[in-house]
Amino acid sequence: MGKPQVGIQLYSVRDLSEKDFLGTIRQIAEIGYKNVELAGYYGVGAKDLRVALSDAGLNAPSAHVGLTLNEPDKWKDNLKASAEYAAELGIRRFVVPAYPLGDNPTVGAVERMADVLEEASDIVTQAGLTFGYHNHAFEFQPVEGQLIIDRVFDRIPAEKLFAEFDLGWVKVAGQDPAAYVEKYAGRLPLVHAKDFKEDGVDTEIGRGTVDWDSALAACEKAGVEYVIIEQERYDVGSLESARLNFAWFRERGWV
Repeated sequence: MGKPQVGIQLYSVRDLSEKDFLGTIRQIAEIGYKNVELAGYYGVGAKDLRVALSDAGLNAPSAHVGLTLNEPDKWKDNLKASAEYAAELGIRRFVVPAYPLGDNPTVGAVERMADVLEEASDIVTQAGLTFGYHNHAFEFQPVEGQLIIDRVFDRIPAEKLFAEFDLGWVKVAGQDPAAYVEKYAGRLPLVHAKDFKEDGVDTEIGRGTVDWDSALAACEKAGVEYVIIEQERYDVGSLESARLNFAWFRERGWV
């Protein structure tokens, strides 16, 4: 299979987006990125944002949108509005970036997580989008002999929930990113490229502990469509990190 397309999760440059979102989009395009994954819209309407992305030559295949579960009477309505916005924007894939499972969860808590994600999927897919989940490390804890991530994906049908594995967090959790890509081949249209130093601090791609040769080879073989760079903390500024990460992929012929 061909190489996945490379993009950037705009949470990586949230400090700049908070000040000038549309200007930041243009700066990301100037680096050479062609794909962005959204994480917040900063008050910009769907129509205006769609025009801004098009003018910058950027494709937005996916977005991260949290579930407002702290508002139990409103979260479904909030989710419906978010899905409708994303559909108007032209997003194809709607990704929940995390779930508030808490420490030392029981099987019942994990099953509740699966139930909520399946309910959310039903709302999102009614808007014409597909629905996915992005992991951190906590989903790779075992609960009664099975990892949380596997229990959730076993509970929910593939047509209702795809995986967006964050390969850095998979590594931090003590698992092999390439093996998890292979395990969920066909259910994994997107991955996050994130690297961590030995001390658990974010760093640029290729400067941390992830074996990118094996992970990216697995992504190619598994038919992953987009490898999306994400970095949350920096030794340099967020935009410079975005440049360095793009250059790493460009040097290897990925962009």
